[in-house]
Formats: sequence, C-alpha cells, structure tokens
Amino acid sequence: MARLKQQYEAEGYYGIGVIHAETEHNIGSLWRSAFILGASFIYTIGRRYKKQSSDVTHAWTKIPLYHYATFADFRENLPHATKLVALEMTENATPINEFTHPPRAVYLLGCESSGLSPEILAECHSVVSLPGGYSLNVAVSGSIVAYDRQSKLPRPLPSRP
Repeated sequence: MARLKQQYEAEGYYGIGVIHAETEHNIGSLWRSAFILGASFIYTIGRRYKKQSSDVTHAWTKIPLYHYATFADFRENLPHATKLVALEMTENATPINEFTHPPRAVYLLGCESSGLSPEILAECHSVVSLPGGYSLNVAVSGSIVAYDRQSKLPRPLPSRP
C-alpha cells in the first residue's frame, strides 16, 4: 500500500475571502496574493463587483474563486473542521502578531466601507486585527494575513510552478 505523503493535520490549508467586495481590482489583487502565498482558494460573499481579474499571474487558472450569495450560504458550506477567522478592527480582536493560525482556516474580510457586522463576527471562531488606526484596503489586508500565516509556518512554503 502506498504511504500517504501529505500530513493533512500538520500542513493544513486555508482560503481567504471578502464579503460585499466593492471593486474587481481588490478581488484580482487578493487572488494574486492568495495564490503566491499558498492559499487553496478564495471566495466572495454577496457580489458587488464586475467579474474581472487584475492579476498578471493568472491566479484564476491555479486556485479557484468560489461565490456565495449570502453569509448563511457560505457558513453552511464551510469545510469540515475549518476555523472561520475574521479580520476586523474591534476592541476584543487578537493582534495579528500574537495570533496562532489554525491548521485549517478560512479568513473573512469585510469591505472597507462597512467592515463585518456584529452578527457575522459572532459566527467566527477568532477575530484578528492589524496594527494601525484606520482600515486598510481589503486586498492589502488579505495579503498581510496570508503573509503572516506563511511566515509562521515551521518550514518555508514550497515554490509553485
């Protein structure tokens, strides 16, 4: 019998997405960063943008983009045993430099104009914040979270073709 090479529990996976994204450029930039920094997929909830990619790596050919009409639809389809991690500026959020990323995580970002509602935050397993007193662009925030996750891995992320 062939020996399983991937250690799923140890290696894990992650996805990253945005609820009510406002521009296609944010999605394209997040897609590119997610691909480069090892995400398994990206997603959107409640599409408010035109379908278009602004990434030159053609990440759409390498990792999928899933779309959910509502948060309830997304929550119902969250992968088994995966932690939902919100990125939001709240008083009780864990600063990213103190956060330990779960092996299987799905990161949720809100759009810059409205963020994440208290109802959605209550559904999340963790809430993480970035330093600074103002909201960053959603693609930049997503890229920072993806980089932080990758930088805390016990070994470097393998190169992608």
